[in-house]
Amino acid sequence: MTTDDDPTSPALTGGGARTVALAHAAHRRRHRGHGPILVGIDGPAGAGKSTVAERVAAALDDAPIVRMDDLYAGWGGLAASIPRLIRWVLSPAEHGRIPRYRRYDWHGGGYAEWRAVRRHRYLIVEGAGSTCGPAREYFAVRVFVDADPDERMRRALRRDGEMFRPHWADWARQEAALFGADRPRRAAHVLILNNIV
Repeated sequence: MTTDDDPTSPALTGGGARTVALAHAAHRRRHRGHGPILVGIDGPAGAGKSTVAERVAAALDDAPIVRMDDLYAGWGGLAASIPRLIRWVLSPAEHGRIPRYRRYDWHGGGYAEWRAVRRHRYLIVEGAGSTCGPAREYFAVRVFVDADPDERMRRALRRDGEMFRPHWADWARQEAALFGADRPRRAAHVLILNNIV
């Protein structure tokens, strides 16, 4: 199993093995700047990114997690969230400042309160698009999580309820456009396939 810069790193299996591998990768990676070691967990909706992030955070002494769900400006906001992620979270973290971001209120349809990210040696960013575009180079460890599309849809609907169903196809098109152009899966240090959560 490799977790270095080789983009052909094999898929990992087993929840415990994944968590240990990702934690070790984060420990070993060098990072730029003066802030925390950044771990990005990317992949399409319903792939299991949140579960992977929670397990890795626990293995890294309760590292904080920033979720892209808090940064998207609604159902059409996937690609536009990347500059926001850099401005609010990644750039401040790289320079040793406390990242602060506005949480998107999905029910109210607009940005709500500002949140500060607590200081820690590590910071995990989880969500579709998190390692795409200019955000990619901020991360010491990049992870891509994927699973069968039908299984992903079942998981997403189980997690978010029926509110996601009418948006599923449009969100999938946004993911396909972003991932097709940017290829975060190929750029990942660690690839997790058919993640069972």
